[in-house]
Amino acid sequence: MRQRIPVLREPGAERSRVGEVELFYDLVFVFAITQLSHGLLEQLTPLGALRTGLLFLGVWWMWIYTAWTTNWLNPDSTPVRQLLFVMMLLGLAMSSALPLAFAGKGLLFALAYVAQHALRTLYVVRAFGPRTPLGRNFLRILVWLAASGACWILGGLSDPLPRMGWWVAALAIEFLGPVSLFRVPGLGASSTSDWKVDPHHMAERCGLFVIIALGESLLVTGATFAGLPWNGPQALAFLTAFLGSVAMWWVYFDTGAERATRHFEHAEDRGKVARLAYTYLHIPIIAGIVLCAVADELVLAHPDHATGAGVAAILGGPFVYLLGNALFKWATNPRPLPPFSHMAGLALLGALAPFAFRHAFSALTLGMLTTGVMILVAVWEWLSLHRRPEPAH
Repeated sequence: MRQRIPVLREPGAERSRVGEVELFYDLVFVFAITQLSHGLLEQLTPLGALRTGLLFLGVWWMWIYTAWTTNWLNPDSTPVRQLLFVMMLLGLAMSSALPLAFAGKGLLFALAYVAQHALRTLYVVRAFGPRTPLGRNFLRILVWLAASGACWILGGLSDPLPRMGWWVAALAIEFLGPVSLFRVPGLGASSTSDWKVDPHHMAERCGLFVIIALGESLLVTGATFAGLPWNGPQALAFLTAFLGSVAMWWVYFDTGAERATRHFEHAEDRGKVARLAYTYLHIPIIAGIVLCAVADELVLAHPDHATGAGVAAILGGPFVYLLGNALFKWATNPRPLPPFSHMAGLALLGALAPFAFRHAFSALTLGMLTTGVMILVAVWEWLSLHRRPEPAH
């Protein structure tokens, strides 16, 4: 008879392993990221950017809450797999509704979103028991998510303009929850020291989401290039987009992700590191990649000229991505300031802005310049870190 696999992860080396079912679950978010980037391309306006940003934050909160949950739940357990499969179905419905979330499918998006949060949180309360520290923590989370869920559903039932207000309120509740330690009258507040996070699992899960976003960027580049004539400007735009993706991978993964994991492992309060560095500071990292994917498609399709919104995407993607990485590395390394290479890259991108918005460059030239800045930052940091020893912990 096969031995029953426990629902909760057991302490030890194997605890940090990311299960295949977690990777399978992530495929839903490949679709979600694709929907978001295509939606922004179709509505490249301030209102479109605001709507896409709101939906992006909702998708991120859904994924990161699940990543926290599977830090404790055992993905080899059949009940946990069943939970993730049901969430995948709901996530697929949620993702399919994204393009029309501010039109006719707002309620579908809201119901699928709220159902995932409720199902996952109730399952964890039952798995831990409401009297344990983590069980009580998830009881508090359930109260906060009930409040945000009401806003999501009321928004789904509303017209597009008030829907925006309801959904901003919902995201504000979800954003403030971890900061306020999910304080609830009668239940008190959580403590980050009670969040017994496995650093290797959490770091790997967030790194995999970065890969998802980068993979979507490559898919957009390849699919767009396949439908275009293979002339000089398009070929150069294709190469520029590819090199930009490689530079983004290098900036995050070459040393930053590994050094952050080591800091995470040796931190006195791992819950606090997980909350700041991996829950909040990964938001601009992923958002920057999505913006870069939009910019790459714009440059490929129209290398000669970019509108003001296009210029904002071409400059904004690398800027937001570098800013997110700078803050992430600052929060996970013992240094007084963010990496100087990243600050220099941000300054260079800022210096390009006045010329870019006066259309001094073609879209292709601007794309090449921003990719050059990303490559400069990657090479600068690589040379800097390989010339000096690692700080001792």
